[in-house]
Amino acid sequence: MMGKPTGFLEFQRQDESYAPVGQRVRNYEEFVARLSDDKAKIQGARCMDCGIPFCNNGCPVNNNIPDFNDAVYRGNWREALEILHSTNNFPEFTGRICPAPCEAACTLGINAEPVGIKSLEHAIIDKAGENGWVVPQIATVKTGRKVAIVGSGPAGLACAQQLARAGHAVTVFEKNDKVGGLLRFGIPDFKLDKRLIDWRASQLAAEGVKFVTRTMVGADTPKGVANDAVKTLPAAKLMKEFDAVVLAGGSETPRDLPIPGRELDGVHFALEFLIPQNKEVGGGRKNQINAKGKRVVVIGGGDTGSDCVGTSNRHGAALVTQFELLPKPPEEENKPLVWPFWPTKLRTSSSHLEGCERDWSIATKEFVGEKGKLKALKCVRLDWQGGKMTEIPGSEFEIEADLVFLAMGFTNPIASVLDAFGVAKDGRGNAAATTDGDGCYATSVRKVFAAGDMRRGQSLVVWAIREGRQCARAVDEFLMGQSLLPR
Repeated sequence: MMGKPTGFLEFQRQDESYAPVGQRVRNYEEFVARLSDDKAKIQGARCMDCGIPFCNNGCPVNNNIPDFNDAVYRGNWREALEILHSTNNFPEFTGRICPAPCEAACTLGINAEPVGIKSLEHAIIDKAGENGWVVPQIATVKTGRKVAIVGSGPAGLACAQQLARAGHAVTVFEKNDKVGGLLRFGIPDFKLDKRLIDWRASQLAAEGVKFVTRTMVGADTPKGVANDAVKTLPAAKLMKEFDAVVLAGGSETPRDLPIPGRELDGVHFALEFLIPQNKEVGGGRKNQINAKGKRVVVIGGGDTGSDCVGTSNRHGAALVTQFELLPKPPEEENKPLVWPFWPTKLRTSSSHLEGCERDWSIATKEFVGEKGKLKALKCVRLDWQGGKMTEIPGSEFEIEADLVFLAMGFTNPIASVLDAFGVAKDGRGNAAATTDGDGCYATSVRKVFAAGDMRRGQSLVVWAIREGRQCARAVDEFLMGQSLLPR
């Protein structure tokens, strides 16, 4: 029984507070304040202890959500942390940047505001960090087996931590100068303070994980992919020196827009703007792309596009416009039709609220320039019928722009890494591997496994953590014949 059986009838949802727009756009600091203990208790009290907690399955890592909700309600924060950590290695990441599919699956959400599960996760891990409750869990018995992990994003880090705790010697290889992958370099600091990655990486290091940065495994990277590597390791070397290899890199190949004028100065992939900005905030050299006083157009309506909007506003852009190819989603979802699944509805991010003009069903036909510099975009409005688009005659228009950021998603992981190991790919260019049954997460090459974006394609941080954890169990079973790691 939950501590407050009638809490969902008595209390309203408690939302986290944001710093005012005028204040937060002047810096790159996090601006979401976690719930106070009192508000967190009320939030936890709203959990219904429903007969079937759909939130558990709505969450990709299958967090035991009613249990930690109840622990927070009763003020048992350390118990809440243990419950949360039993399924999620990095709640400090998901409590900040996960879109919370668990909340979409909350039973209370059928006819009321769902429990603010994400905000409780945020509160639990931040309180744990402040009180020193997150400590290394060092394996008491070492197996003598060595595992190489290629990529230090959330999938690689989760896999590394689980395998180290099982007693294996784990080495993580990262092509950039710091660990974290797209978690560090793709997500702006105002959404995720990178000190959290350093904090967690220090825990992994204390547990025995070795990090090797600025090292590319396989061949070089294509255009649009960040690479700080000063040396390259052949795949054959890893295959010889390690008992298992896990490919856990991100889906980093950006989708391009090959239309006339693509070569103009001012047209950039989103990460060509976001990664240098994150490095500048982290103490690196100044971002060479500056949006101050410029008219910015972001093409693509997802999270990456939103990050370009928020970063442009912090630069002091004169105007930010965001175009989406697809039609405008409904303001509210049809809950009886879609619950408990992730709904399609209009989502307005904190970055949009800082200043952005948005438009939907727009196709960009040409980038217009003058003396090699971008000056405008030629666009057309679209009509969508039966999932197919047609251009609306006479709807052509032109919009002035000094900068364009292409944020249309990522097509596949770096092909040269997969090719270096000779693993089979699926139809989308990802490593071919299953997620269930015997041999799950194993590629076509013996002792080579794949997890996260490298296997499933562009996805959420929480899915990467899930796959990293499950892959770790598969590797442990491969090495030892059995595994006590959770799946």
